Order: sequence, then structure tokens, then C-alpha cells
Amino acid sequence: MAKTNSGRFFEDYAVGQVLTHAVPRTVSGGERALYHMLYPARHALYSSDEFARGCGLPASPLDDLAAFHVVFGKTVPDVSLNAVANLGYGEGRFLKPVYPGDTLRSVSEVIGLKQNSNGKSGVVYVRTTGLNQRDEAVLEYVRWVMVRKRDLEAPAAETVIPELAKTVAASDLLIPEGLDFTGYDFDLAGEPHRWGDYEVGEVIDHVDGVTIEESEHMQATRLWQNTAKVHFDATFRPDGQRLIYGGHVISMARTLSFNGLANAQMIVGLNAGAHANPCFSGDTVKAWTEVLDKAETAAPGVGAVRLRLVATKDGSVGELKGDDGKYLPGVLLDLDYWALMPV
Repeated sequence: MAKTNSGRFFEDYAVGQVLTHAVPRTVSGGERALYHMLYPARHALYSSDEFARGCGLPASPLDDLAAFHVVFGKTVPDVSLNAVANLGYGEGRFLKPVYPGDTLRSVSEVIGLKQNSNGKSGVVYVRTTGLNQRDEAVLEYVRWVMVRKRDLEAPAAETVIPELAKTVAASDLLIPEGLDFTGYDFDLAGEPHRWGDYEVGEVIDHVDGVTIEESEHMQATRLWQNTAKVHFDATFRPDGQRLIYGGHVISMARTLSFNGLANAQMIVGLNAGAHANPCFSGDTVKAWTEVLDKAETAAPGVGAVRLRLVATKDGSVGELKGDDGKYLPGVLLDLDYWALMPV
């Protein structure tokens, strides 16, 4: 029996299959420091214990997307080791803050399969749950990924495409226990703009750009223990290029959005997401956001805002798709999420 793991291929999946992922990981302040170094993240709630305590939390949590990366990375050897590309996300909810000292692990269930018409690959849909050391779910999301077939002659699995909600309802968002923005310090947060200052339909150009480097991408994928071959092995793609991890683009765009959305503090819902075009070393990522919706919450001083975050490599603002309905070649990311903001 072979002792090495070549990863699952499309024909190895079945709807209803439950995948318990190795290896649990205890997070610390080291993850926070490295996350802030890589992107660099500046939202005050994730930078300062004292600021977080002023907002009713016991301490500053790990950035929501850093927790997402840890949970995501656990799934790669079982879900996307032989992936061609990660395609999209949906029905994501951040359920509990993750604090230094927490231990995270991941479990996924296969909820859909569809072989591609070329017979060489197929799309696998999984629902992943991240849990802490108390077996409490800290986040959950659905993603779908294109995976190669090992045997091109293997019969196609029965097509099952899950029905996913287009958005997470505002009423289903979970507000962290104790969160209170009534004493929010806008000076320390970096901008004066509050929930009431944003209008549905408003488009915000985040102005700044970051050129992606091979070294930082390799650090990020190793940090999150993402072992997908397309990110590490230059021989795995016909063009000889290593694909930049899509989560790296998400975090970079989110960090760029600080300029204009410094008070969109906590991510609590992930409605939809698509990696529209591949990102490679040398691409310069810029970002813009459209305000899609707003909702009140029961937490004191806390409002929810639904945002469409778009990352581009050509600096365009406000344009997503062409007349054919396909994403324009300069669009890298289209991410629809809910964030919490002081009213």
C-alpha cells in the first residue's frame, strides 16, 4: 500500500461524503503579525486589544479572513490538491470570533458534483465548517472547485448541483456577544464615516494598489498550509506559472478597502464570491466597492452593511462584465459580503 497521498481526483468524490481534515492548528499572535505584514491589514478592531475592549469584546480577535485562511487551508489536501482552480463561494457565515490560543480544525461535506463536458475534470461542491477546541462552529461556507480526473474513462458521477441562497439574510447574521459600538472611537479607527454616511448604490474607489510578488505569495500559502499544486509547482500548469492563491487576493483587496471603509470592522457574512480571472506574480491589485444593502442589528450602535468588493489588475472602477455577460479580463475578484459598522 502506498504511504504517500496523491490527493483525491474528481471520480473519488460522492455526494454525502464527509471529510475530516488534518491537522488542527492552534493560532497565536504570530498569525496576526504575519497577516498584518503580508497585506498589511489596518482595521482597528483586529489591531488593538484596547480598542476591541472598548467595543465590548474581551480582546482583539484574529482577523476574520485569517481565521478563514486557516480553516480553508486544512481542506486543501482533501478537496483541492488536484484542483485546476477554485471557482466560487456562497452561504458563508462567521459565527464566533477566533482569539489567540484557539485551536481550529475543519470538516467538509460533499454536497454537489458535476463533470465538465470535456470529460477531463469536474466541479466539486463542499460545505466546510471550522470548529474550535470546544467543538463550537466558528465559521461555515460553501465553495466549489474544479478538480482533475485521474481516469478519463471513469464514468461521470450523477450531476447534483446544490441550490444555494443568493445572499445570507441580514436576520441570519450572528453578532459577536458583547459587541457594542456606542463608544466607538472614530479617531483611533482612522476615518469618520459611519453606517449612516453610506448610500446603497454608492461606489468607492479605494485608490491604492499593490503589485503581487512571488515571495509574498509563497509565504502566504505556506502560512495557511495551502498545499494545492497550482500554487507551488510551476510544472502543474501548461503556461508554467504558479497561480496566486485566491484567498491572497481576497485579503489584499479587503486591506485596500480600508481607504474608504476603515469602519467596516467585522466580516460576518459571505454571500457570494468568484475568482473571475487568474492572478499571477507581477499583477497589480487595485480594488473598488459598491454598497449593495444596509440593515440594522440588535447590537447597540452596530449596523450591517452589504458590500461588493471587486479586485482588478487594470485599475478599472465600476465595470465588471462585458456585453456577453462574462467577467472582463481585468477583473480578478467579485466578492459579496456583510460587515459590521458603527451607526
